[in-house]
Amino acid sequence: MGFGALAAGALDQAWAQGGPNPLAPRAPHHPARARSVIFLYMDGGPSQVDTFDPKPRLDREHGQPIQMETPPTQFDNVGAVLKSPWTFRRHGASELPISSLFPNLATVADELCVVRSMTSKFPEHTFANYFLHTGHGIQGRPSMGAWTVYGLGSEALDLPGYVVLDGGLTPPGGLDCYGSGFLPASFQGSVLRPGGRPMANLEGGGARRRRTLDLAADLDGLSGMEEADAVSSAIQNQELAWRMQAAVPEAFDLGQETRATRELYGVDHESAPTASYARQCLLARRLVERGVRFVQLTCPSVGHDRWDQHSNLQKGHEDNARAVDQPIAGLLRDLRARGLLESTLVVFAGEFGRTPMAQGSNGRDHNPHGFSIWLAGGGVKAGSVHGATDDYGYFAISERAEVHDLHATMLHLLGFDHTRLTVRHSGRDMRLTDVHGHVQHGWLA
Repeated sequence: MGFGALAAGALDQAWAQGGPNPLAPRAPHHPARARSVIFLYMDGGPSQVDTFDPKPRLDREHGQPIQMETPPTQFDNVGAVLKSPWTFRRHGASELPISSLFPNLATVADELCVVRSMTSKFPEHTFANYFLHTGHGIQGRPSMGAWTVYGLGSEALDLPGYVVLDGGLTPPGGLDCYGSGFLPASFQGSVLRPGGRPMANLEGGGARRRRTLDLAADLDGLSGMEEADAVSSAIQNQELAWRMQAAVPEAFDLGQETRATRELYGVDHESAPTASYARQCLLARRLVERGVRFVQLTCPSVGHDRWDQHSNLQKGHEDNARAVDQPIAGLLRDLRARGLLESTLVVFAGEFGRTPMAQGSNGRDHNPHGFSIWLAGGGVKAGSVHGATDDYGYFAISERAEVHDLHATMLHLLGFDHTRLTVRHSGRDMRLTDVHGHVQHGWLA
């Protein structure tokens, strides 16, 4: 029995010293096309028929009852067919149709891989957000950012592997959308602000803080093995916070950028929401340059609701599109110019789409049955369109894709077989895609 005690003591001492770095870079299952992800989360659900999926039938039948059986909607307030207030034109050598909502994004149409047949299992924001972020419609599962860093580690020694940039709106579902679930806490998203002080308690500390960390490590040596994971994760996070005191201010110092770059993104735009989102996009580029593995952007406040326009569709979507259009186009151009787009997977997605008929007279209700997202860079097929919805834009009818398929494809581009990226929990091997998901090879270059 004494030999067992010696082994346990040695293991406990390793935990006390912080153990191996959980964020150390790790090899994927196969050669990766992408090394990092920038997730442009469109909170609330943009309307597919007003952005990337033109439907002439809506123009012809505007104001008439919809000529198809419709499932129950979130608010069960089904109005007449509502045409898009915006026009669609084909752009780039790919002749990709994009709404006039996005005049700047249209100039980089040839970078986009548009998927018009995405579906979700949930019609309500909170559950749909959990599903989009974690692959499950329930609270407490690891997010796709956490899974990415769990699999690949991070190339940034002094920054978190998974960063969430706080634009001012926390999505329904809250911080659990960025959590690590049953994975170690080191893999959860670190929420940082793009303006002012990125995080609280960043400055100072000095020798006193160093002594506090050393004391924590000593006390950890007295803890039992059952507490080792939690304590070790806390120590690793504190050690990272120590290193971040110098790294975060430098990474978030946009004064290092040229005037031309700031103008490209719109950092000094007269519109406060546009300037806010521009800072997020420029910071996302700076973070992936420094080895951060997964960066998520959140929507800025435009003075009213996010993309969730149950009424006043035209003003709501125009305000939200104005905030993100120039910054996203600038991000794609800048990544391309710096040779980073090939290794950075950019994903633009909301939790679901909108109905083709009106809610009331001038809004659209939730629609999880067929909506549009797009991807760029990182090994996807640029200037392409995949899947289709019916003539109204309500249901996916061709190349139907689920959120599980999106996650499987993202992991594939990062170098992982999604069925093998697992962790044992509650008696079974858990994974981001659960028992579902297929890599969408048609999206890939």
